[in-house]
Amino acid sequence: MPGLVVTLFLFALVVVTIGLGVRIVPQGSKHVVQRLGKYHTTLNPGLNLIIPYIDTVAYKVTTKDIVMDVPSQEVITRDNAVIIVNAIAYINIVSPEKAVYGVENYVLAIQNLVQTSLRSIVGEMDLDDALSSREQIKAKLKAAISDDIADWGIALKTVEIQDIKPSETMQRAMEEQAAAERARRATVTRADGDKAAAILQAEGRLEASRRDAEAQVVLAEASQTAIRKVAEATQAGELPVVYLLGEKYIEAMRDIAHSQNGKLVVLPADLPAAVRGIMGGLAGR
Repeated sequence: MPGLVVTLFLFALVVVTIGLGVRIVPQGSKHVVQRLGKYHTTLNPGLNLIIPYIDTVAYKVTTKDIVMDVPSQEVITRDNAVIIVNAIAYINIVSPEKAVYGVENYVLAIQNLVQTSLRSIVGEMDLDDALSSREQIKAKLKAAISDDIADWGIALKTVEIQDIKPSETMQRAMEEQAAAERARRATVTRADGDKAAAILQAEGRLEASRRDAEAQVVLAEASQTAIRKVAEATQAGELPVVYLLGEKYIEAMRDIAHSQNGKLVVLPADLPAAVRGIMGGLAGR
């Protein structure tokens, strides 16, 4: 009976020893092996053998691309504008032993490195350039951190600027500035419209005055011609004069009749005699 117990114990010990000595590493991973507390080797995917009780798998590291979210942060631009920036980094662990022994926490280290580099890059740009130059910021950021993380056995595949926008305070200031600019443009447009209208009105008045002057000239020429004709007619006898004065006399009587104050209009029975009397009176003067 004791022999059976010993046999079972030895069998279990062999099984455990074999289990500790055989390591199957899945695809997409690498295992870092320490021997007596010191780095010994890195196990690649597949079946691997180590020395039981002496070698231990200290770290299991993925070799797949890692998507690392860099938290948002406030950054001050060169023109003292506050913007909020966050990014996403895609990394790949090339040398697992460097990643686990070169830095305490490579995820936290890379996040802080990206944030620091972002503050430095955006801080050298104006607000407008920072908001419209994602590709430029991306290129500078990748060049800034690639060499640093290479010392940790990590390759930077790419880094993307996920979001870059003004802070809430800056957004309100920009909205107020845009509203003020729209109001200014509206004021300028109204002023230009009033100016154009005033110019058109002045041109209209000038054209009307010019036309009035031309009309007065035409009327004066017509009056001159009429006077000349009358003068020529008076040399031929009094009949033309009597006719003209009689016509004017009748028109005056008609205007008096249409007047609101006119009640009764009496025409002389002998109109030519009345006209001759007017002529005589004028001649006597």
